Amino acid sequence: MTPPENEHESTARPGEDGRRPAPAGGASPAAPEHRHRLQERVRAGRRFIREVSYPHDIHPALVPGVSIEDQRVRYGLDRPILLSVGTAVIAFVVWGVLRPQAVLELSSAALTWVTQNLGWLFTSLAAGLAVLLLVLALSRYGKIPLGLDGEKPEYSTASWAAMLFAAGIGIGIIFFGPFEPMTYYLSPRPGTVDPATDEAVTAAMAQAALHWGVNAWAIYAVVGLAVGYVSFRRGRVPLMSSILTPLFPGMTSKSAGARLIDGLAIVATLFGTAASLGIGAMQIARGTEIVTGLGPTGNAMAIGIIAVLTVATIVSAVSGVGRGIRMLSNVNMVLSVGLALFFFVVGPTAFLLNVIPGVLLEYVGTLPDALAANMSEGEAMQSFLSSWTIFYWAWWVSWAPFVGIFVAKISRGRTIRQFVLGVLFIPSTIIVLAFTVLGGTAIWLQRENGAVAPDGTTASLPSPEEIFFVVLDMLPGAQLVAPLVILMLGIFFVTTADSASLVNSQLSQGGRPDPRRRVTAFWAVCMAGIAVVMLLTGGASALQGLQNLIVVTALPFSVIIVLMCLALYKELRNDPQAIRHRFERSAVEKAVRYGVTEHGDNFALAVTPTEATSEYATGHGFDSTADEVTGWYVRRDEEGNPVAYDYGTGEYLDDDAAGPEPALAPEEAAQPAAARRDP
Repeated sequence: MTPPENEHESTARPGEDGRRPAPAGGASPAAPEHRHRLQERVRAGRRFIREVSYPHDIHPALVPGVSIEDQRVRYGLDRPILLSVGTAVIAFVVWGVLRPQAVLELSSAALTWVTQNLGWLFTSLAAGLAVLLLVLALSRYGKIPLGLDGEKPEYSTASWAAMLFAAGIGIGIIFFGPFEPMTYYLSPRPGTVDPATDEAVTAAMAQAALHWGVNAWAIYAVVGLAVGYVSFRRGRVPLMSSILTPLFPGMTSKSAGARLIDGLAIVATLFGTAASLGIGAMQIARGTEIVTGLGPTGNAMAIGIIAVLTVATIVSAVSGVGRGIRMLSNVNMVLSVGLALFFFVVGPTAFLLNVIPGVLLEYVGTLPDALAANMSEGEAMQSFLSSWTIFYWAWWVSWAPFVGIFVAKISRGRTIRQFVLGVLFIPSTIIVLAFTVLGGTAIWLQRENGAVAPDGTTASLPSPEEIFFVVLDMLPGAQLVAPLVILMLGIFFVTTADSASLVNSQLSQGGRPDPRRRVTAFWAVCMAGIAVVMLLTGGASALQGLQNLIVVTALPFSVIIVLMCLALYKELRNDPQAIRHRFERSAVEKAVRYGVTEHGDNFALAVTPTEATSEYATGHGFDSTADEVTGWYVRRDEEGNPVAYDYGTGEYLDDDAAGPEPALAPEEAAQPAAARRDP
């Protein structure tokens, strides 16, 4: 806006000489002098802007954002991470194969100590992160995009929702779908309802919904939001250590601290994904035994399946057939939907239709009480939480780097509000419905004929890897569906291992978007080895080996997630859009107060420079030249040295470019670089 041209337009501050314009309703006798002062302030403001040096001559409030693709980054293999983490994992696998009982004893002792002393940390994460994300989404930060200003989402809303849905489909739903609700129905959480009663039906499925619903996805969403923000908005590589840069300004990707953080993320992902591969192999093996009529083979067949499917994963990694793997993943998603519909249609349809609303209401209504359950409530509660709730929170923490990076990639261009609401509620709703259909069918069969658990207790329940096929066998068409389920589990195994290995490969190569295939294959072998150790240490009860190792290895990364939240909030406070919002509120509030004081009802707003010390200065108390708000958008070359960049054209300037970089007009600088390029 131009300076005011009449006596009724207010400035951002009163005159320096203390004289005030006449009240509204009459012309000011000092109007010419008033305009002269305004013109002087405008000239002073322009001199100030010319004298103040911002990176690339652009105010931090006008930076449209920086994308990682536009940065000059030299990616390379991080040998210290690869060697240290790889050696540690290989040593663990060798130890676990040679002395599985020793691993079990040590991990069991560590599990007991962690759950009793630090179980509150996992529970606090599950509860607190959901609240934090909703607060961010509904606050002024919710409008900040995960990308440049004006950048459109990369995928349509329908495609994005479908991919989020696909992220929630996996081995765990088939493995735990009937088993977990049935367990809670026969043995509810201590202090809630009586076993095998009408009240236990919805309570059981609501307890499963707690573990797989919004609170689980809040853990993924925090990591995904942080990765998406720093990569697509701040222009940093998608590493866990990169997210924590605001808390440790001197830390670089090559520093010991950064490597420790990224190494812990790799370890968490290896063990978390290996758990899924382990239970998948167990279920494939048991399904094969049932379908083919083979007798029990113990863990031998499961280990053989891990070996075979890991070879398939390695072939995918080194041959570049990842596109075909993704197509198989889409096929699996369709088969998963078909499986749920099969249970719904040929199973107890009326029962499920009646119970679904009750489960959703029970889940929401009992959520505070369920999250409040803790290790101080006696031995029975300690046993329940260690076996179920804390195990799940730790498992989701270990999956967070893998799933977080995935949801970040598909959410580019979304606002924080869209991201949070979508990631929290789309996949969790699908999973809760799937658990209700699978678990509800198992509970209905148990209530009708007691065929699932003959003596009505958890002691007579089939093993976790077998119960799905037991329930399926009671439905028509089971002979046709069972082989398809085994095929689905095999595809899930390969796609999960392939994707998780790719993420670990990126983390060990500085965030490289197209990591070396041999490194990806190496991490696939490591995951397979860990899965074998988990089966060996668990013995007849393989879940015990999974629980022990997941909870212990996820603990360090849970601390990193807490630090991520602090770093993310610190950066959001100084985001260009947040700065503009702060200026908008300050300018309007001060101008209106001044206008009413000086002119009464009738006045107009105008933009005019004022001294920084004035109480009417919009940015009073804000240092726009501080490194905290300007240092992040300094462009650098592959060696980390600052280089010239022109936000007007969105291009780097050659070292021998004539003259300094041109300053941008505010209205030009506020536009995304892509929108300012010539057609």
